[in-house]
Amino acid sequence: MLGFLSARQTGLEDPLRLRRAESTRRVLGLELNKDRDIERIHGSGVNTLDIEPVEARYMLSGGSDGVIVLYDLENSSRQPYYTCKAVCSVGRNHPDVHKYSVETVQWYPHDTGMFTSSSFDKTLKVWDTNTLQTADIFNFEETVYSHHMSPVATKHCLVAVGTRGPKVQLCDLKSGSCSHILQGHRQEILAVSWSPRCEYILATASADSRVKLWDVRRASGCLFTLDQHNGKKSQAVESANTAHNGKVNGLCFTSDGLHLLTVGTDNRMRLWNSSNGENTLELYSGSRDCNILAWVPSLYEPVPDNDEPTTKSQLNPAFEDAWSSSDEEG
Repeated sequence: MLGFLSARQTGLEDPLRLRRAESTRRVLGLELNKDRDIERIHGSGVNTLDIEPVEARYMLSGGSDGVIVLYDLENSSRQPYYTCKAVCSVGRNHPDVHKYSVETVQWYPHDTGMFTSSSFDKTLKVWDTNTLQTADIFNFEETVYSHHMSPVATKHCLVAVGTRGPKVQLCDLKSGSCSHILQGHRQEILAVSWSPRCEYILATASADSRVKLWDVRRASGCLFTLDQHNGKKSQAVESANTAHNGKVNGLCFTSDGLHLLTVGTDNRMRLWNSSNGENTLELYSGSRDCNILAWVPSLYEPVPDNDEPTTKSQLNPAFEDAWSSSDEEG
């Protein structure tokens, strides 16, 4: 690191290269915090966690026992060793408690006064944090696997919901009803995620081995389906136009929204260009002995060796519209 600092001072190294090296060093040095503990409330496994983005102080947890717990992560004792206490919980005696396992909890992205939870009991519940009562309940015909609210939406209040059925359902918090359905997958929807860059772009992952990106303003189907072979036919025809060789059970956008990370039951993680669906061919694999997988994205593009001017990458029109610097242009 001292060598990087010296090279940076003399102008021999790019500042972003120094930043990336430090980020990598910190990630590789990650370990469990020995000074902080969490009060144990759940009687069985914890399926989902979410820390609110406003203050990063409160954390939600949802368990396989149907219980939801709210923790305060702040060290109010000012002691070097402390336990994060549970502020409140939706226990088994609560009248609105989920009957079965809680699969996803999420804070409302803009304040801590509301959060959502979904469960195997075929419901999505909207909670008032102050009263710990349900403000609304959405009922589905199938088991709910996941849901997600857009972290950047200002023009809609849609919650994307993935269920045991092949249809992605969009629930409107304003109207309290299911606004419309996205059809295209063949099996259950295991994960959904809104883009942090465009409020109308949604990614969905399914047990049919496919990942689709949607512009929810369009009624003509998805924008594109991710293909691990980038359009080149593989020897196994059945694997063509699929993201993984197995169920896709997780996905998330990078913080800038430019890339999408997916994970499947084939023990692979893949990184995709979210604007055109191209597989970057960055492949991550695990094994039975692999406990931690850390990923530090590249923070800059290498400069071409030739002097030819680079051309602007071709973005999907939906991304170009949503990412323009001004909505009043044109």
